Amino acid sequence: MTNKPSSSLTTRIVIAMIAGISVGSFLQWLMPDQSDVVVPLYLFDLSIRGLLVDGVFEVVGKVFVASLQMLVVPLVFVSLICGTCSLKDTTKLGRIGGKAIALYLITTAVAISFAMSLALFISPGEGVNMVANTTFESREAPSLAQVLIQMFPSNPFQAFAQGNMLQVIVFALLFGISIALSGKAGERVASLFEDFSVVIMRLVTVLMNIAPYGVFCLLAGLFTDVSIETFGNLIKYFLVVFVALVLHATVTYPVLLKALTGLNPLIFLRKMRNTAIFAFSTSSSNATLPITMETVTKKMGVKNSIASFTVPLGATINMDGTAIMQGVATVFIAQVFNVDLTLSDYLMVILTATLASIGTAGVPGVGLIMLAMVLDQVGLPVEGIGLIIGVDRLLDMTRTAVNVTGDSMVTLIVGKSENQFDEEVYNDLNAGQKIEDIDFSDLKHN
Repeated sequence: MTNKPSSSLTTRIVIAMIAGISVGSFLQWLMPDQSDVVVPLYLFDLSIRGLLVDGVFEVVGKVFVASLQMLVVPLVFVSLICGTCSLKDTTKLGRIGGKAIALYLITTAVAISFAMSLALFISPGEGVNMVANTTFESREAPSLAQVLIQMFPSNPFQAFAQGNMLQVIVFALLFGISIALSGKAGERVASLFEDFSVVIMRLVTVLMNIAPYGVFCLLAGLFTDVSIETFGNLIKYFLVVFVALVLHATVTYPVLLKALTGLNPLIFLRKMRNTAIFAFSTSSSNATLPITMETVTKKMGVKNSIASFTVPLGATINMDGTAIMQGVATVFIAQVFNVDLTLSDYLMVILTATLASIGTAGVPGVGLIMLAMVLDQVGLPVEGIGLIIGVDRLLDMTRTAVNVTGDSMVTLIVGKSENQFDEEVYNDLNAGQKIEDIDFSDLKHN
């Protein structure tokens, strides 16, 4: 007989989040500003920051995120090969990819349109007479042609080492198709990759047991330095973006899911809870990718042949949360600088941001690069980005939760349309519970 954990992973992560925010806020209050204290307190402040904030919190938090990111390339590569070579009819791959990309682009266009409409209605930038006291130096984003060329790796091992997900995806697809077309030899190689997949998923479950500790350290460190004064006059902008993100995840996605599949959207939202919380905590779609994969396959019943393609693709190009930020930020910056945008300008913002969600995939700092590109298209000052950088860290956490929710929703729709979906698993509220309640003793006996 084995002893199961007394609480689910979701509960433990929520407790860790609350504890991390509380501890971080307390430490911020405890550590006075260095310029206003005498030497004894100054030394005490250094000990707290040195041992906790820059020591334990930073080390544990970064090691936790690094351990998850460590899994991304092997998980995507192995899962995508397993899914691709299991498709007996390889022509299905183009149809599946077309559906997924079309849905990702549509949801991105809807997201930015909704965000700009909400921002125009609330007008977060009206009456804010701000001058940007910080600057943002934008890097040139690659053109769509460059991205298409760079999708094909000249050296796949270099793509693995650099974590270039588009190149990894393309190589895995080609490798998987080759396995499917190689007869008996292909079957032996496919069996090996299936075993690799089982081992990697087991590693995911092991790492998830330390998730609450990693989440606690990440948020404790963050809230030691971030306070309500950080956003001050930007609180209205912050709230508009936050509300738009929440509404997109809880209204737009469920409506699309119901309309295109007929599935109960409340079940979808309930089963996404753990993944969304985890994404919020790590602020990284890539770090959350192993959890998203487990959720859509084990909890929602989508076959691996679909999920192994649509989930990594979504983590790479789906940027609904970023599009919402861009829509609100464009309106906010235009109002702050008293620039009147025309209807054609707003349409240009929608088009540019939607296409850029693919055009800048895989580029570091993609959200700010895309926003700089959008602002430049409609003649707004790029230095306006300096106004919102202060609150972007907190919003980025929510954006990530929205993005992974969108990845899962699109995966469900594609899986249902391709008959690669088990509705009984989806409707079973207890399906996939082992994702949350992991028994370490299983590792010794399985």
